[in-house]
Amino acid sequence: MNIVGAAAADAQKTVLITGVSRGLGKALALELAKRGHTVIGCSRSQDKLPALQSELSSASASFVSSDASRNANEHLVMNVDVSSNSSVEELARSLVEKKAFPDILVNNAGTINRNNRIWEVPVDEFDAVIDTNIKGIANMLRHFIPLMIEKKQGIIVNISSGWGRSAAALVAPYCASKWAVEGLTRAAAKELPPGMAIVALNPGVINTEMLQSCFGSSAALYETPDSWAPKAATMILNLTSADNGASLTV
Repeated sequence: MNIVGAAAADAQKTVLITGVSRGLGKALALELAKRGHTVIGCSRSQDKLPALQSELSSASASFVSSDASRNANEHLVMNVDVSSNSSVEELARSLVEKKAFPDILVNNAGTINRNNRIWEVPVDEFDAVIDTNIKGIANMLRHFIPLMIEKKQGIIVNISSGWGRSAAALVAPYCASKWAVEGLTRAAAKELPPGMAIVALNPGVINTEMLQSCFGSSAALYETPDSWAPKAATMILNLTSADNGASLTV
C-alpha cells in the first residue's frame, strides 16, 4: 500500500459500505463520518437503519469543517440485500438518480456458518454463506464497476479474512467463500482499466458477533471493532491504483 500523506487521505470522499448495520461495517462507517467523509451504507437489517442514520449525522457533527453540516445531511443508509442481484441493481439505479457516486466501495457484508463439519452443514446454511460472501460481492461489482469506469476512477475493497488465506475446521463454507473472494479480487484486478484498484483486505481477528459465533467467550480476548476502525479507515483512504490486485491486512 502506498501511503500518500494526509492531503490525499483527508480529501472528502464518498464511501459505499455493505453490511453497515453492525460490526466492522458500522464501526468503519462511523469512523469515516467522524473524518468528514460521506457514507452510503446498506444492510438487509432494516430495523437498524434509522438509528444508524442518526449516529452518522452525530459523528459528522464532530468534524470541524464548513462542510460538516452538509456531510451530515448527505449520508445515506438503505435497505439492500447484496445476495439479490435485483436489490443491488436498484441500489445502483437509486444512487445514479441521486448523483451519489462512490469513490470507494467496501464490500463488507458477510455471514458465517455455525460451527460444523462440512458434511453436517445444512444445505441452506452453506448456500447462505456463498450467496452473501461471494455472490454478494459479484453483484456489487456487476453494477458498480461500470459506474466507476465512467468516472475513470474508483477503489474497491473486498473484505476477506485470514481464513481466506489459510483454513480451519468447522468453518469450511466460510473458508471456501473467503478463498473465493481472494481469487475473484485478483482476477478482477486484471480486468480493471488504469486509474482503478480492487484489493482483498483481511481485517484481522476482531471481536464481532461473527467471531463470537465461532470462538464463544474467547472472542472477548481480541480487538474491538471501534479500536480497529481508525487503522482500517486510514489504510482504505490511502489506497491508490498502485495497489490494484493486492492482498492486504489491517
